[in-house]
Amino acid sequence: MTFEQLRIFLMVAELEHVTEAARRLNLTQSAVSGAIATLENTHQVALFDRVGRGIRLTEAGRILQEKARGILAGVQDAETTLGDLSGLRIGALRIFASQTVASHWLPRFVMEYKALHPAIDLDIAVGNTSQCLDAVQRGACDLGFVEGEVESRLSGPEAARIAVSAVAQDQLVLIAAPTHPWAVRPPARLRQGFAAQLWVMRESGSGTRSSFEDQLRRMGGDPAALRVMMEFSTNEAVCSAVEHSPVWGSCRVWSRVR
Repeated sequence: MTFEQLRIFLMVAELEHVTEAARRLNLTQSAVSGAIATLENTHQVALFDRVGRGIRLTEAGRILQEKARGILAGVQDAETTLGDLSGLRIGALRIFASQTVASHWLPRFVMEYKALHPAIDLDIAVGNTSQCLDAVQRGACDLGFVEGEVESRLSGPEAARIAVSAVAQDQLVLIAAPTHPWAVRPPARLRQGFAAQLWVMRESGSGTRSSFEDQLRRMGGDPAALRVMMEFSTNEAVCSAVEHSPVWGSCRVWSRVR
């Protein structure tokens, strides 16, 4: 039994007239008669009684008619659902964002998207860059937003199915406590004296931390030589720690997404 045969049967059953059913379906009368005959012969059951020049549903035909109505209604509902999905009228979008992106960049775009597509459910999770990449690779989210280079972190067969695109620019700046000498007169060359400072940093695995360390290497510095006194998992905590650091001060890198 095919869906087309079922559709033809249902039209004939509703009208109890082969010629009119063929006209409404834009088919030849022989095509309609052949579909009905195939159903009856394949399943060895009479669906219509031939009464003179007309036809009437048999008991088996009436049972199939009710089943066919339900099947076609389900197909139409599925088609409507697909149309709603393609038109962004229903559905869900799972997003995973790193801390900096989630705090400073993503909220604006999430609110704009929700205003355009209010029926779409948005599920937003926040973590560091490593956690975000893991969620994307596992299929736990549809989109991931991170700062910093990520291609080298992708691994396994899933990596080939992940597309990476730049959507914004990220600026890294150093901050220091007001009492720190660099707050008054930054060094002429920043790499000079890096190892002598006490640093408050984002945690390992964050995009901010990896971006800073990559830049330091390009300048000829060694991230392992830095004296990291404290690590925090949010930018806000790092900024507060630097602000309230003791008189000798400290420096850190802050990521500002724009």
